[in-house]
Order: sequence, then C-alpha cells, then structure tokens
Amino acid sequence: MEENLVIVESPAKAKTIEKFLGNNYLVKSSFGHIRDLEKKDFGVDINNRYQPNYIISEDKKKVVAELKKVAKTAKTIWIASDEDREGEAIAWHLMEVLKLNPDTTNRIVFHEITKDAIQHAIQHPRHLNKDLVDAQQARRILDRLVGFEISPVLWKKVRPSLSAGRVQSVAVRLIVEREREITSTESLPYFKVTALFLVPEKNGRQTLLKADCTERFENEATASAFLGKCSTADFTIGEIVTKPAKKSPAPPFTTSTLQQEASRKLGFPVALTMSVAQRLYESGKITYMRTDSTNLSQLAINSAKKKITETYGEKYVKIRHYKTHAKGAQEAHEAIRPTNFFEEEVEGTSQEQRLYNLIWKRTLASQMADAELERTTVNILVSNAPERLQATGEVLKFDGFLGVYLESSDDESMGEDEKGLLPPLTLHQKLPLESMMAVQRFTLKPARYTEASLVKKLEELGIGRPSTYAPTITTIQQREYVVKEDRPGNSRSYVQMVLKGGNIRREERTEITGAEKAKLFPTDIGGVVNDFLMKHFEPIVDFNFTASVEKQFDEIAEGNLVWQNMIDEFYQPFHKQIAEALANSERARGERILGTDPATGKLVSAKIGRFGPFIQLGETSEDGEEKPLFASLQQGQSIETITLDQAMKLFDLPRELGEFEGKKVTVGIGKFGPYVKHDSQFVSLKKGVDDPYTVQLDRARELILERREKISNSLLKTFPEDPEIRVLQGRWGPYLAYKKLNIKLKKETKPEDLSYAICKELIDAELKKTKQKKSK
Repeated sequence: MEENLVIVESPAKAKTIEKFLGNNYLVKSSFGHIRDLEKKDFGVDINNRYQPNYIISEDKKKVVAELKKVAKTAKTIWIASDEDREGEAIAWHLMEVLKLNPDTTNRIVFHEITKDAIQHAIQHPRHLNKDLVDAQQARRILDRLVGFEISPVLWKKVRPSLSAGRVQSVAVRLIVEREREITSTESLPYFKVTALFLVPEKNGRQTLLKADCTERFENEATASAFLGKCSTADFTIGEIVTKPAKKSPAPPFTTSTLQQEASRKLGFPVALTMSVAQRLYESGKITYMRTDSTNLSQLAINSAKKKITETYGEKYVKIRHYKTHAKGAQEAHEAIRPTNFFEEEVEGTSQEQRLYNLIWKRTLASQMADAELERTTVNILVSNAPERLQATGEVLKFDGFLGVYLESSDDESMGEDEKGLLPPLTLHQKLPLESMMAVQRFTLKPARYTEASLVKKLEELGIGRPSTYAPTITTIQQREYVVKEDRPGNSRSYVQMVLKGGNIRREERTEITGAEKAKLFPTDIGGVVNDFLMKHFEPIVDFNFTASVEKQFDEIAEGNLVWQNMIDEFYQPFHKQIAEALANSERARGERILGTDPATGKLVSAKIGRFGPFIQLGETSEDGEEKPLFASLQQGQSIETITLDQAMKLFDLPRELGEFEGKKVTVGIGKFGPYVKHDSQFVSLKKGVDDPYTVQLDRARELILERREKISNSLLKTFPEDPEIRVLQGRWGPYLAYKKLNIKLKKETKPEDLSYAICKELIDAELKKTKQKKSK
C-alpha cells in the first residue's frame, strides 16, 4: 500500500517532482485530460441545462485503469495538475472518474517546480475550486456548440469539410481585414532630402555630419527646386538643444509577451515557444508559462537583486513592482521567470537553452537601473529657403539594464533613423555642404500580421487567454483559412537626385519592395468564410462580443455568474441565427466578375469551388452543348486581387511544345508547381529559372534527359520478371518503386539481398494497406 499518491498531468512533470518527495510518495501522470465531450449530439444535453456528456477516450482507458488501481490502495491522494482553469478541470475529472474521497484527496498547486515550492504546496493543500472548473466547462461547451452548429451551415452554403470556431473566426477576420486594408491603401510617393556636411575638427580632419530636411516634398518638381536653392545657399547652425533622457526596461514576461519576443528575437512560432516553455517548466527551470501577470514574488526580487549586485554592482539595481494591465488577468500569480537567477544557462536542446536565456535576461533586466542618455538636436538654417535641416545624436552615459537586454519591436520602420555621436558643433557655425540627396520614397501600407503581432492584437482586444493564443493560431493554419509564408517582393522604380559641386544629377533606379517573411496571409476560402460569418453570424466575429464572453468566463471563475445561465443567454438567439442562415442564405462562392475575354466576348469570373479557387471562362449554353472552361489559380494568386490579364494567362496552359522521341511534350502547372510531361512522365521545371509560359522544346528536352540520368544513377536493382519494379537510391536512403507506389525500406535491409519474391510481397502488402485506408 502506498502512503501517498501524487497525480500530475505530464510524465516530465512527474519525473521532476519525484526528486523532491520522499520514498513514501508515488508520482503518476494522467497524460493530460482523461476524458472529453462525446462527439455524438454535440456531447451536450441542451434540454437538460447544457449538461455535458463526458467519455473516457480510448487512448486513456489504460491510464485510467492504472490510476484507479493505485488510488484504491493509497492512504492520501494529492492532485497536482497546473494551477490554471485547465489544470483545475483535469483535477475535477480525475476526482469524478476515480471516485476519489474529498476527505482523503488534496488539491495542491505551485507556479514553479522547485523543492521549496513543492514542500510548501504539500504543507498548504486546498479544496478543488469548482468555480474554475465551471469556467473551463463553459468555454469548452460554448466552443463546442458554436463549432458543431456553424460547421454544417458552412458545408451546405460554402464548401464541404469546413469548420468554424469562436476565437479562431475572430483571428481570421483580423487577418482578412488587414489584407483588404493593404490592398485598398495606395502607397503615395514623396521625396526625402538628406544632406552631408563637412565639419572641421581641432586635429585638422573633417567629419561628416548627416542632417535630414524636416519637410517632405510631395513631388519631384518641388524637391528639385529645393536642391536648386541649396546649390547657392549658406548653411548655418541656428540651434543646439541637448536634453537628458532615460530608457526603462520592459516588464518580465507574460505568456503573450514571451510569444511575441521569442518570435521576433528567436524566430519561434508561438506553438513552438509554448512547447519549449512547457519543457522548461516541467524540468523546474522556469515558473508556470501560462500567465498574464507581470508580478514577481519578493523572493524572486531579492534573488535578482543579489545576482545584479554581484555581477554588475549596486548602482545597477533598481527594484520595480509591476502591475498587470491585461483585461481579465487571471491565469496565475507571477510572471514567467527563472526559478534560479544564479543559473544563467541550462542543459537541454538548443531551443530550450535559447528560450531560457531570453527569459533569464528579460527578468534580470526588469530589476535593473534605467539607461541614461544624452540626446542632442541640431537645427540647420538654409539662407535662401524656409525649410530647415536637422541632425540628431545620442550618447549613452550609463548603460543600466541595456548591458543585459533590450526589447525588440514589431514596427517595420524602426531602425531607419539610428542615432550616433555628433561631432563638436557651435551655435551660428557655418557648415560647408559636401552633398545633398533627394530620394523618392513611398508611404508604407499597413503591415501584415506575424504570429507575434497577431497575439499582441488579440490580447489588446481582450480576445482569448494565455492558454488559447497558440492553439488559435495553429488551428486557423491547419484549417487553411490562413497561410504563413514568405513572399518575394516586386521591382519598383524610384527617382534619386544628387546635388554635388553645384550640379544636380538625376537617376532612375529600381528596388525590390513588398518582400514578406513569415507573414500571415488569408486564403481565398478564409475570405469567403469570413464574409459569410460576417453577414449571417455577425456577433460570433464581433470583437467586443468575443471579449465580453471572455469577461463572462472570468465572472464564472470568480463565482459571480452561473455558467448554465451564461450559455443559455448566448445559445438561444444563436440557434435561431443558425436556422435563419440555413433557410434564407444563398450559397457563398466569393464570385468576382473580372470582365470579358477580348477574343470571344465570354464572361470571365473568379470563384471558390470544391477544390479551391478557380477562373471560369463562359457559361453553359441553354442547350447544354457549350460548356465553360476552368483554370485553377496559382500559388500566391487570389480571387480578390487577380486581374483579367492574369486570369486569361492561366488558360494558356497546358501548352504543347512539340515532339521528342516521337511522343508529345507538354508543359503545365500541377499541384506541385510547373512541369513538363513526356511519355506519361512528369519533370519539374527549375524554380526561378524556367517559366511555363515561355519555356521551349529544347529546354524541355534538357530537363527530360537530366531526369533520366538522375534516375539511372539512382537505380540500384531491377527484375526481368517485372521491369516496373525498381530499387532506387533516394535522398533518405534506398526505397522500392512500383508504378506510382514508393515503399520505404527498413534501415537494416540491404538492396542487394532483395529478391523479386520479397519485393512482390512488400508491394502486395502496401497495396492491401492502401485499399483498406480507402475503404475506411
């Protein structure tokens, strides 16, 4: 018989906790939730006050059986799942399923897995908090009702297999609206003027001083006129202003700020950040990673102070007590921080080490002194023009927290005006002009969301909570409403005028603009679904409504609201909207008329179909003899922005190039990109080299022969009994190929040992497996 049974939700957490407890404690893991809502009938009895119907999932039955067995013999049971609502719900499900006696069952919580924290929790157990459980249940049931009721409407009115969710739909709306804002925003040209002056120093050398004109010029003519004036002007320093300035450190990490900063500094997707942070927490390296509090315990502050004093000195210490400003902050009582400030590095994967280092630096910096600076602004007068030039400089007098950490920014214009040290200057000093440049610039369009900036926006709007940001962003990408990708920029011409030696030289240059890296783009189906929801289920995608629902969950968690009443208030009008949408809404195709085909006069339109976005040329005639033509959109094209010319170009493919070895050669675009087809074989065109619209037969022949040579070099074995059975050397090792079937071979399999009979057996087994999958 075990004296004490401790149940946690993860094996890694169990392993760490075991180290801090004595031999009379047995630590077991539930491997997360042990049960969930049944799929049948929503898993919710709507007519019985929304009573949830929970079932133990198949993969948890063995875990539950083992927990029941050890729970029967334990004198005292301790449930140590996480301290947030999800953790409280796990504890409640364990008590219900294992039929635990409340008198012999203790609920313990801690926000860090250290010996002191675990022992303190054991000494101060508490009862299960049913209000937190109800808040989690309310969220789960509400999201189940929304998803299970809206999804069938989308199947009928938009496309089969679609789905919708409460928070996810709002996230998609933000991305769709931002994309349309970018499309509709015109990037306006203007001219920025920058001058370089030669400033003599005491040692006889000359230093360059850079100054910008404080005015923008709307067009080339006004910018050219200003340069013309400056060609004969005198430049005098009219004012020198020096002011002290300070920079303060950012607060310690919350879940959202950790996700944002890890994205900006480390390039981590939010889901990866949470996965790595979970491992650091479970191994006892950091405090609980789902929190919207910026508070630090007094113990942590004292520890940080000691570390700063020892490493940097007393003057670098400045104790700060941060207050949380997030809407409905409730997840935990402390910010994300290291459990030991004297542990600057940790063992583990590269990802774990880098994220820990980020958390360590940010937390330590939050308790350090401000950086002290001196900012100087120099105004330069132009003798024959009202415009002024301005030079700015910055001197770091005391580095303070900057010696450890500086927060990054999502602002894409940051870094353009970095300030350096200015040379010695005096009032009324005349400055000889070295050169002046007027460069055509363009106003910036709104920035597309990154995962980090989307989390920031959701938090600002009060939508979602620390535990929901990562799953939300993962889900909208999995559902293909949003894609995260890099996109190449476009070439743009601009004008540059240089004044030097009294002469103005004009040049036309080109630059690449609009290149995107790891940005979130809405797909066409994402746009169509968003528009449908906005039209028929506006409250579901309304920012204020979604934020108010989060506040109601908070009210339930605080015991101020009955969860069934909250669900009922939402569900009754929502269910009526479902019925109305099914009865009255038209099928949503996202159709956009592009114009008429210049050659045939037929109507050209862009639409959403069962297999994605496409272009339709013409209509079915009344007698049914004439049918429309269809062409799928290419990657990066959208029904919202494609032009008539771009659409018509899609009908140029597939294109016949001629014959090679007596067989037809065609070029087209398929699922995996542009290709050449010859003798039932497909050869990919080289990305960035070959254009499917212009490639010729000679180039196609080269690609076909290249592929043959590659296959020949990779051919390890063939069989006279059936030439279609081949053993090939692939990128990841040898494999068996038969027609369109590729079969991975085991590592220990030697290609030379394979006989025809063995290969036939492997192929038959794979064909049988494929057939079973299809029948399922």
